[in-house]
Amino acid sequence: MALRACGFIVFRRLLGSKPSPSNIEYLLLQTSYGEHHWTPPKGHVDPGEDDLATALRETKEEAGLGTEQLQVIDGFVQELRYEVRGRPKEVLYWLAELKDPVTAVTLSDEHQDYRWAPLEEACALAGYKDLQDTLRAAHRHLEAQ
Repeated sequence: MALRACGFIVFRRLLGSKPSPSNIEYLLLQTSYGEHHWTPPKGHVDPGEDDLATALRETKEEAGLGTEQLQVIDGFVQELRYEVRGRPKEVLYWLAELKDPVTAVTLSDEHQDYRWAPLEEACALAGYKDLQDTLRAAHRHLEAQ
């Protein structure tokens, strides 16, 4: 059975700028373990928990951002499938906007750094093609709105 995780691609629109895809930055967290890779907030589904509840809980635990600070964007969810140490893993990402772009991020012990980055920088940090594709899909979704 595949490991299942859920999270949010969190973005903010820069203050004082017109709404435009070029004024969007994405939140990535750097893990404090392993290869110190960069990823949006996500985590494993607890028994009896639904996927969206997991995404909300994990984003609050890992970045300190909860439903008070986030606006979930309708019509976007992406599923990634890959292997971790020989075991299949599924990750679902929803898209959420940080309501106030100056809201502070509060990291958990699982992460050592965070960065707000425009699309191409976020893709370079993300490293993995499937995550890069997911970030680009989120960006296209925002452009289409």
